[in-house]
Amino acid sequence: MTDNKDTGGGPRPESTGTESGDGTAEAEERTPRRVIGTPSPAESRRLLATDEDGDASPAAPRPGEELDEEAARKAERVVATLFIIAFLASIGFIVVYVLSGRNGGMHGVRRAMWSNYGLGSTMTIAFLAMAAGITIWFRRLMTAKPIIQERGDLTSDSESRQAFTQSFMQGATDSGITRRPLLRRTLLLAAAPLGLAPLVLLRDLGPLPEDKLRHTYWREAVEQAHRQGKRGARLVVDGTYTPLRRADFESPGSMITVVPEGIDKLPNVLDEVAKAATIVINIPDELFQPVKGRENWHIGGIVAYSKICTHVGCPAALYEQTTHHILCPCHQSTFDATKGAKVIFGPAARPLPQLPISVDDQGYLIALADYDEPVGPSFWERG
Repeated sequence: MTDNKDTGGGPRPESTGTESGDGTAEAEERTPRRVIGTPSPAESRRLLATDEDGDASPAAPRPGEELDEEAARKAERVVATLFIIAFLASIGFIVVYVLSGRNGGMHGVRRAMWSNYGLGSTMTIAFLAMAAGITIWFRRLMTAKPIIQERGDLTSDSESRQAFTQSFMQGATDSGITRRPLLRRTLLLAAAPLGLAPLVLLRDLGPLPEDKLRHTYWREAVEQAHRQGKRGARLVVDGTYTPLRRADFESPGSMITVVPEGIDKLPNVLDEVAKAATIVINIPDELFQPVKGRENWHIGGIVAYSKICTHVGCPAALYEQTTHHILCPCHQSTFDATKGAKVIFGPAARPLPQLPISVDDQGYLIALADYDEPVGPSFWERG
């Protein structure tokens, strides 16, 4: 029997298991044991501090804690500045829109581009400034208080309505909108133009583009030719602006894009070309079936149609020589060139407008008048 000897550290606990030769029992004796009911030693190594209830305390201020007034005033000035920027950007949006509507409106490639840049930039600044201001307001100037919502009957009684009023007023007080007039006024100032912007945009629902698309530059070119004693305006090749002779276009099945002579001298040449672009097709005379009333609008099967599709305005620039069909590549509207470019397939609602052409004394192809109907999509006729 082995005696327990005092080694200076008190009596050693007796082993409850069988000792083995590898020292397992001695290892268990050296391991400190925790007595039930004592606090865990890990409590002293918590990463987050705890409150009286043992819950972790966040780094942010506690709900309902008063704000630092000096920091709050600084944030208030920042928010007010952002709201003023949003107000100025909204006014800029309206100004750009009004200026874009003058002197011919926003019609034109260049005007539309700069108008879109101006409208998009000002509206983006307005919304970003407004969003940033509101975000800083919520993060820096509003105190967080827990809101408890109790379920009740659908019909609120007087006590519930009174409680809602008190809760609403308390929320308004917590947000600072009642005791910070600068924020309230600048917020209303920034929001007012944004509310008026949709009213300004209602202008686009009007009868635009009025009558600007009822005629093309062919009319001006023909009138100018008449003043010079000529029968009509010459057809010139698009891009090179060289006059087109009948002898240059004698091969059946040919197609070429032409515009009025002198259109390249205009300052808004791209806009006018977009409306006046015309395709000239040489159809075998025996196959051509002119529309009633347009028997003299062609020259032995050489006929001219508007290049703008009557569906949504895409260029109808594909021509099948075997079938004599004009095809729009956007939505596959198909027109029969031998029968006045009437629609035979696709979503287009009406034929391509036909241009009355003839030949002058020098053998050049000329236009005798403008199109007798508006070119392009059918909805443009409503202008």
